[in-house]
Amino acid sequence: MADLTKLTASGIAGKIAAGEVTAVEVTEAHLARIEAVDEKVHAFLHVDREGALAQARAVDDKRARGEELGPLAGVPLALKDIFTTKGIPTTVGSKILEGWIPPYDATLVTRLKDADVVILGKTNMDEFAMGSSTENSAFGPTNNPWDLTRIPGGSGGGSSASLASFQAALAIGTDTGGSIRQPAAVTGTVGVKPTYGGVSRYGMVAFSSSLDQGGPCARTVLDAALLHEVIAGHDPLDSTSIDAPVPSVVEAARNGSVRGMRIGVVKEFGGEGYQAGVVQRFNESVELLRELGAEVVELSCPSFDKALAAYYLIAPSECSSNLARFDGLRYGLRAGDDGSRSAEEVTALTRAEGFGAEVKRRIMLGTYALSSGYYDAYYGSAQKVRTLITQDFQRAFEQVDVLVSPTTPTTAFPIGERADDPMAMYLADLCTIPANLAGNAAMSLPCGLAPEDGLPVGLQIIAPAMADDRLYKVGAAVEAAFVDRWGHPLLEEAQSL
Repeated sequence: MADLTKLTASGIAGKIAAGEVTAVEVTEAHLARIEAVDEKVHAFLHVDREGALAQARAVDDKRARGEELGPLAGVPLALKDIFTTKGIPTTVGSKILEGWIPPYDATLVTRLKDADVVILGKTNMDEFAMGSSTENSAFGPTNNPWDLTRIPGGSGGGSSASLASFQAALAIGTDTGGSIRQPAAVTGTVGVKPTYGGVSRYGMVAFSSSLDQGGPCARTVLDAALLHEVIAGHDPLDSTSIDAPVPSVVEAARNGSVRGMRIGVVKEFGGEGYQAGVVQRFNESVELLRELGAEVVELSCPSFDKALAAYYLIAPSECSSNLARFDGLRYGLRAGDDGSRSAEEVTALTRAEGFGAEVKRRIMLGTYALSSGYYDAYYGSAQKVRTLITQDFQRAFEQVDVLVSPTTPTTAFPIGERADDPMAMYLADLCTIPANLAGNAAMSLPCGLAPEDGLPVGLQIIAPAMADDRLYKVGAAVEAAFVDRWGHPLLEEAQSL
């Protein structure tokens, strides 16, 4: 049973379809793994044992009736606790929604269920997706399975850690400034931010609406592609959803090649603050791309240097507006309602008690940036920088097919090391933020271990909007070359449990 947790998602689905193993057996193996290790990892906030087994039995019943099964039928998945799920809690890592049971499923959740993917439960995250370490969760941090004293990335650290500890074969994350890719990088897994609008946001609790994007997390590029095709596509319930065919990401992942491609290296993604081992592994990856037949082109995107500052005006401004709905009057936590206080006082007490320090910090920053007399100087200027970044990307993609960079400047840092230094924490997203501001597609995949600490390093690939298939074409080629050279996925070494 234990070996079932080490299989790829496509491998699990194949065995279920062939009748070599039942979906119930696969689900029970993963539930047993969760019970055995999650006390140390704390990847999950809620495990839906009964619901998962019921979904697995339904898959087995379909097979018994001779019905055709989808490419991920029966595969266990960990769902970031930012998507509404009918009948089980959605907390967004916050006390203000502790115990809230949504009355409906997010579109992404509906698509997972329609594809017969087994949802194991909801994963831990930085509160309202605000953070780079999962230390901002109201329910305690998640630990990195490679080293339990270190962070698993954020905001989707629970999803990435569930994969790295073999508690789930697939996971779902969301990426506002890097919250899929940065956790993937520091846990040695694969994470993809689809083109903005490529995956429905209906039922995803909003942080920054012009930046938020759900996406797939997996242990291999092909598994990520299979999950991407399940969750992507137009949704009339989401006004930002793209009404266009989903790029052929699975075909690209099955036929990965970079021969004849032009790949750009942006000089602004480097320099002071980058860990030596991260730079070494990135440079080796660039050389590998050359060996695989790609032409490497050095580029400059000068506006990227301003991306971090622009992001930390735009995202807090939008969060200030989005989180105004959490007032203690309609749903979730209500504090101080003893009959003697006004609605305004109850709202103030509820928000003071329900929101954590980082969420309060960003609400205040955003409210200030949007206030009368400051809007043009701060939020307006940040949007102008966003336009410049988009134009830099457009010029770059006129010269190359994709861009590559380190995913994050360092490997996983110790829990608590940056807790009192917000700027140091924000710098973890230095390389990932530009793609969010422009709405491009981006992926992180493992490219080795840093020599100085033996921890995973991520390679980031960025493609133009609606060219998500290029991510998988390049990612699959790089992954295959790594596996061919070293024999086993790097993740096999992630056993500190």
